[in-house]
Amino acid sequence: MEIRKAEKEDFEEIWSILHEVFSKGDTYTFSPNISKEEAFSIWMEVPLVTFVAVENHRIMGTYYLKPNQPTLGAHVCNAGYAVRDEARGKGIGRQMCLHSLNEARGYGFKGMQYNCVVSTNHIAVELWKKCGFSIVGTLLKAFNHQKKGFVDAFVMYQWLEMD
Repeated sequence: MEIRKAEKEDFEEIWSILHEVFSKGDTYTFSPNISKEEAFSIWMEVPLVTFVAVENHRIMGTYYLKPNQPTLGAHVCNAGYAVRDEARGKGIGRQMCLHSLNEARGYGFKGMQYNCVVSTNHIAVELWKKCGFSIVGTLLKAFNHQKKGFVDAFVMYQWLEMD
């Protein structure tokens, strides 16, 4: 699998992944009915950089990096990941996470923070832990899961600099 920077022309395939993920309403705070235009802005325009994971000439996953906060908090980045349903369980999320940690260091970020990891998304929580993240906070009933109602969300963090 190749992970490379996304290009504008990649968005049709990226959109098919984002639509699949967001429409479930179980992992991202974005509206399940998000428009293609809104998704383009969120995934391609706002971030510092967006990447795609390509296998057999097909985009199987995507992620972005951006500063988590402005100015005095901009040394910590945020990342968002999405994997095509048919590609789940094949290690693509893990490869993108490890790639994003290296890219974040390359862009000069000192830490990476996930602001709203849905507690019921057990696979992601465990994956992020295996990739070096810690749960540093629990936001009680902070996510309105489309099937389970209000569930907790975790703030997960990893300092990227070697001490």
